[in-house]
Amino acid sequence: MVRLYPGGPTMTLPTALETCDMLLIDTLHAFDFSFDEEQTLHIECMDGRELKRWAFTVAEQQAAQPGAEPDSFVITRDGMSHTLTCLSAFSARDEDDETQA
Repeated sequence: MVRLYPGGPTMTLPTALETCDMLLIDTLHAFDFSFDEEQTLHIECMDGRELKRWAFTVAEQQAAQPGAEPDSFVITRDGMSHTLTCLSAFSARDEDDETQA
């Protein structure tokens, strides 16, 4: 199951990225995202049979503006805007945890 990242109105994209497990980029699920040595955000996901890739610098991440949806941000690169939504995954409680209470 997936739930939205619990951000607040002052949440910035770099802060949200620190704890999210998955991203939506332009409504595509991106399970594979990482940062390089310069903290550039690299995102890869499949759109049908096509592998799509994006890279956003620290400055672009910091300049991202809050989006229309909760936990979403509009980020711009080379004149094109993309909507990133930060998601956190959660799993069911382990059955042993309940019996040990």
